[in-house]
Amino acid sequence: MESKFTAVFEKDGDWWIGYVEELPGANTQGKTLKDARENLKEAITLVIEANREITKKETEGKEVIKEEISVAT
Repeated sequence: MESKFTAVFEKDGDWWIGYVEELPGANTQGKTLKDARENLKEAITLVIEANREITKKETEGKEVIKEEISVAT
């Protein structure tokens, strides 16, 4: 499944800083904009994987319903 997020990149001295508006904790930096973009993709993946693992542990043994949800923004 592919998801779309809003990436924000800011130049800070010699570095590019990147973060995702919709996903707190997904942030990175890179010496080039290209590096920052690639690093941010990895950060997004890691944050989502970590959140899924946390949810799995917190809901283990509980009756839960997991389903996809779509929203128009």
